[in-house]
Amino acid sequence: MRTVQKKIGVFAMVFFIFTIPFFFAACKSDKKSSVGMTYDPEIIPSMNTDSVSMLISDSGLIRYKMIAKTWEVFDQAKDPYWYYPDGLYLEQFDTTFNVVVTVQSDTAWNYEKKKLWRLKGNVFVRNSVGETFSSDELYWDQQKEKIYSDKYVEVDRPEKGILRGKGGFEANQQMTEYQFKKVGRSDKGGTLLYFNEDSQNLETIDGGEPEEKAE
Repeated sequence: MRTVQKKIGVFAMVFFIFTIPFFFAACKSDKKSSVGMTYDPEIIPSMNTDSVSMLISDSGLIRYKMIAKTWEVFDQAKDPYWYYPDGLYLEQFDTTFNVVVTVQSDTAWNYEKKKLWRLKGNVFVRNSVGETFSSDELYWDQQKEKIYSDKYVEVDRPEKGILRGKGGFEANQQMTEYQFKKVGRSDKGGTLLYFNEDSQNLETIDGGEPEEKAE
């Protein structure tokens, strides 16, 4: 019995001696590979969160509700931004917490320092009077308090018809005042069509008849 135990002990010691170099070599290799990794803040987010639902305040008041499947934060990038690769739903509130604008898009970027949102893919906006705006891309400049696009934009106005334009679009943040640029021709150039839903006003600027009117 003692002979068997002695043989087992000798075998274990030999195995231990021969495996130690391989163990340290593996550790050294792992350490080297991990040290060799580089962090690129432009393409690697500092934070990644799934299933986000949050309220955002502005000047001490809750102004927005945001829902997103994925939220990636690139706050170490040269131009810091939040990225929503799997879609975004946003509600904007007034001072009495009523929803004045709802926004949806397939993808979104929020550039923090610029206070600029880029909405891309199946962008859909609804304003307080029930009008809906559809486009492939919209920009929302919070500093200048305007929303704009140079892509095709379609506006569905309940009981007033549909407006379509692709020469340029600009609106206020509530999407109740908006204008289509270069929608017609005149001696001075493109016609600008301006709407103000708060005052039920329609203006045609620069002369000429617009190519597309409410149906």
